[in-house]
Amino acid sequence: MVFATSSFRSTSSATLSIRSPKLSSTIDHRLIFSVSFDSLNKRRSAAMEVLCCASQPKNMAAPPKEAKLWGGRFEEGVTDAVERFTESISFDKVLYKHDIMGSRAHASMLAKQGLISFSDRDSILEGLDQIQERIERGEFEWRTDREDVHMNIEAALTDLIGEPAKKLHTARSRNDQVSTDFRLWCRDAIDMIVARIKHFQIAMVKLAKTNEGVIVPGYTHLQRAQPVLLQHHLLAYVEQLDRDAGRLLDCRVRLNFCPLGACALAGTGLPIDRFMTSDALGFTAPMRNSMDAVSDRDFVLELLSANAIIAMHLSRLGEEWVLWASEEFGFITPSDSVSTGSSIMPQKKNPDPMELVRGKSARVLGDLVTLQVLCKGLPLAYNRDLQEDKEPVFDSVKTIMGMLEVSSEFANNITYNKDRINKALPAGHLDATTLADYLVHKGIPFRTSHDIVGRAVALCVYKKCELQELSLDELRTINTVFEMDVYEYLGVQNSINKFTSYGSTGSECVAAQLDFWITRLGIDQ
Repeated sequence: MVFATSSFRSTSSATLSIRSPKLSSTIDHRLIFSVSFDSLNKRRSAAMEVLCCASQPKNMAAPPKEAKLWGGRFEEGVTDAVERFTESISFDKVLYKHDIMGSRAHASMLAKQGLISFSDRDSILEGLDQIQERIERGEFEWRTDREDVHMNIEAALTDLIGEPAKKLHTARSRNDQVSTDFRLWCRDAIDMIVARIKHFQIAMVKLAKTNEGVIVPGYTHLQRAQPVLLQHHLLAYVEQLDRDAGRLLDCRVRLNFCPLGACALAGTGLPIDRFMTSDALGFTAPMRNSMDAVSDRDFVLELLSANAIIAMHLSRLGEEWVLWASEEFGFITPSDSVSTGSSIMPQKKNPDPMELVRGKSARVLGDLVTLQVLCKGLPLAYNRDLQEDKEPVFDSVKTIMGMLEVSSEFANNITYNKDRINKALPAGHLDATTLADYLVHKGIPFRTSHDIVGRAVALCVYKKCELQELSLDELRTINTVFEMDVYEYLGVQNSINKFTSYGSTGSECVAAQLDFWITRLGIDQ
C-alpha cells in the first residue's frame, strides 16, 4: 500500500520559532525551538518502509515477477502501481475451494470430450488436491503478480505438474470462471445464512413460549394502541425472518445455473459438454446465453437485497429492545453476558450488541447500494468493473451472519419484567377499540361507535381515569345503549379475550401460531 507523503516542505535550514511574550532590555528571552524537517522526513520514510514491508519475512526478497499468462502480445509488463491497483488476490482468495471445484469439473469434462488425455486429467486433479491441501495448511504463497485466485492456482499448478496444467484453461475464460466460482460461493453463503435464520427463529419461539399470557402495549406511531400478547409480538419477528429465508431460497433457485463454458462472452467452437460440468457442480442447468452468463450479477444483487431486508428487520428489533431496556420502559432486562458498561459511569449497563445490530444494518444496506451503482452503467458483456462486486458481498454476508448470531444470543439472555409491564398497561386506553366493537355488536354503525368511544375517552382524560373505571351511569350519559355487559369488554385482559379473527392476538389464535412454529422449526415440546 502506498501512502501520501507529508505536505511539509523539506528544507535543511527551515526552523520553527516561538517568541516569549516577556522581553528584557539586557537579556533576550526568546525561546527558539528548531525542528529539522529533513530529519523528520527521514524518520517518516523509515517508518513507512517498516510498515509496507511488515508482511514480508525478514531477510527474504520478494519473488521476481513472472510473465503474465495473458502477456503474449505485450512488449512490457505493467507498472507496480497498475499491478497494485488491479490485483484482487487480497480478497478473492476466499474463493479458492470453489475455483478448485470448478477446475476439477472442467478437467474431467475436457478428458471425456477428448480435448485432454485422461492421464493429463489425473495429473491436474492430483495437483489441484495438493494445492488445496497447501492452502488449508497455510503453506500456499499467494502472489500479487499473479493477480487473482484463478491465476494463482493455475500458475501454482503449472509449477507443480508442468505441461498438463497449461491445458486446463482450454475452452474457459476467467470471465466464466469467476462467475462460476462466485455463484458457488453465494450458494454456500445462502445455505449458511438460512441455517442461522432458523437458529434465531428457534430462539424467538422459545422466548415466546416462556412468556405465555404476558400482555404488553401494542404501538402504532410509537403511541399506545391496543393490548397484545407478548407471544404474538415476538412471533411477528419470526414471520419476518421466515420471509427473509424465503427470499434467500428464491435467490438460490435463480442463481443455480452454470456459466462455465461460456468462455469470454461468445462460447467456443470446441466440443465441450456444458451439461456435464453443470451437473458435476450441482447446478440446475447451463445458462442459455453466453453473454448473459459472463455479465450477469443479478444473483449478487438479489443476495445483497435479501441481506439488506434481513438487516432492516434485525435493526427494527434492535431498536425495540434498546428502547425496552431503558429506564423509561423497563420492559426487559438483558443479562450481564450480553451487556456492556461505561468507562466513566459506573452504574451503566448498556444493550450494546443490539445497538450495533442497529448500526451494522447501515453497512449491509450500503453494500447493496454499492453493487447497484457498480452495475448500472455497464454495457454487455464482461467489464473489469465487476472485480469490485466481491468485497461488498463478502462484507454483507459476514456482517449479516454476525448480526443473526448476536441477536440469537440476546434473545437467549433477556428477561421480560412482568411487574413493570403490568404497571404500565392501564395507561393509554388500550381497550378503546374493543369498546367500539362492543357498540357494533349492539347494532351501532362503526363510525358512530368510534365517535361515542371518543367522547368516553375524553371524559376519562377529564377525570384522569381509565374506561373500565367509568360508571354505567357515566357511560349512559354518552349513549343509552351501554349496559352492564360492557364491562366484559373493558380492561386489557377482557380486550385480549375478545380477539377471535384468524391471525389476531387472541389467546387461542396465538396458541395456534405458537404450535405452528414449534412444529415447523422442529422444537422439542
